[in-house]
Amino acid sequence: MAVNDPIADMLTRIRNASMARHQTAKVPATKMTRSIAAVLEAEGFVGGFEETGEGIGRILSIGLKYKGKQRQPIITTLKRVSKPGLRVYSNRRDLPRVLGGIGIAIISTSSGIMCDREARNQGVGGEVLCYVW
Repeated sequence: MAVNDPIADMLTRIRNASMARHQTAKVPATKMTRSIAAVLEAEGFVGGFEETGEGIGRILSIGLKYKGKQRQPIITTLKRVSKPGLRVYSNRRDLPRVLGGIGIAIISTSSGIMCDREARNQGVGGEVLCYVW
């Protein structure tokens, strides 16, 4: 099935797998989804990821993290900001702070995909892809 917005598809798959308390979320592997998964892993929202398959059938298995005996998901909200119909850009001075620094904004910059904190440190802006907390 063709996907028009692979980032929104990835976020929805992670959100659904997390709400269903699955161990992993399986996402079609692209450069963008690998980069976003790497940022989520670096920020501690997911346990890790690995790529399986070859060619067009590559799959990214993202390990989800939970806390406590109730297995509450670490990721409570994934919100897509910039969409194909309405792109949202931010310069380095106006980068968003998500929940006062508790969450992160994933930014697509000229230096690659990174979280808002890293973009602020490097002094670059870009397209605000999503918020995670």
